[in-house]
Amino acid sequence: MLEVGQILQTRYQLKENLGQNAGRQTWLAEDLTTQPRENVIVKLLTFGDQVQWESLRLFEREAEILKQLDHPRIPKYRDYFSIDDRILWFGLVQDYIPGSSLRELLNRRQKFSEKQIRHIATEILNILIYLHEINPSVLHRDIKPSNLILGEDKRVYLVDFGAVQDRSISERATFTVIGTYGYAPMEQFGGRAVPASDLYALGASLIHLLTGVPPADLPQRKMRIQFSDRVTIDPYLIKWIETLTDPDVEERFSTARQALQALDTPQNPKTYLPVHKPQNSRIQIKKSLHQLNIKLPKRGLRVLDFVGLILGFVASSLFASLFIAGLFGIGSGLSVLVWLVGSSLSLGYLIAPLTETNINIQRDSFAITWSIFGKRYRQLQGKTLDIHNVYVYIYQSKGGENSSEIMKIIIAAGEDKYKFGDFDFKTGEPECLWVVQEMKDWLGLR
Repeated sequence: MLEVGQILQTRYQLKENLGQNAGRQTWLAEDLTTQPRENVIVKLLTFGDQVQWESLRLFEREAEILKQLDHPRIPKYRDYFSIDDRILWFGLVQDYIPGSSLRELLNRRQKFSEKQIRHIATEILNILIYLHEINPSVLHRDIKPSNLILGEDKRVYLVDFGAVQDRSISERATFTVIGTYGYAPMEQFGGRAVPASDLYALGASLIHLLTGVPPADLPQRKMRIQFSDRVTIDPYLIKWIETLTDPDVEERFSTARQALQALDTPQNPKTYLPVHKPQNSRIQIKKSLHQLNIKLPKRGLRVLDFVGLILGFVASSLFASLFIAGLFGIGSGLSVLVWLVGSSLSLGYLIAPLTETNINIQRDSFAITWSIFGKRYRQLQGKTLDIHNVYVYIYQSKGGENSSEIMKIIIAAGEDKYKFGDFDFKTGEPECLWVVQEMKDWLGLR
């Protein structure tokens, strides 16, 4: 039985039992061979009825991989030994990081600001870039607040490599499913961990820090963790975390380097050039953390509208003539066709100038509504999470030398495209681009 004060390997004096479960113990110890004496972490595994060969294999693999790692934010490997004192113990020794785990800080009800979240994310992503890009790459597979240490130097450390996976081994053999429910993605529980699996765990950990609620206890929709209604942070950061925790591994950032670049993008003035609201614009945009509302006022009649109205009037007049002729048995069917064409032309060119368009985007869904004098006559709806792009499309109207270019805004959501707006290319381009940028900024789209 291990106890405080006991010396292992004539070198490590046990000071405090930091935790234990079936067959495992973690101790804070002192290395008696160093001057001055240094604190170390001693992880112990007893091989017996409660510990199987698989647990021992994972323990030995942790030691072997830690030997190969050299990163300032990963505790350094010091020693590996076994003790055969009636009960066979295996020990792993590594550097002690003074500080507190993020889980401990959560238990103290500490609140994490957006600045702190960005700092933590950046620190861990830099560690993951190192782990994933060495050869062979290493997957941690158990990123969570209890394995993230905020050191006294205010740097973030990644600890506990007990679930670590060497991809060169995993690609040719099966392995025990490891991970913590709520933080590990589905593909990891299916035995197919990839670098994006660690990114998911990082995102789930950030959600825990932001909300104070373990991700497993938060509601889900189509396997997506729902958290945006509980936080007050930059919508871009929300979208970035949602990308990290996308249940579909192919929809996440594929690498830690890509995720870090995306996190830094809004703060890079070379790649982020804001478009301001044009003077005299009548477009109204209201936004909050939970919704974005854009109101496009009626645009009024254009020259092309007058042309359409005249054509519609001529067609309707022709209908009247044909209808009268139809009374005498001449082409009544043709008269109805001409009337339909004329009416459509007239209504189309009359409705468009008088239409107000309202775009309302909330965290879960969005709607585009067209109305005249406050009366809705058309509406399209979709899911906000499906939106992957917002862009401008230019339509060339027919009319020979008098043709004009019209700009419309398109929301690409899933496989559907939602069109709205009617901006004249010559005069409405600044407004159109401004609206697109406001939407992309709020949605967190680059």
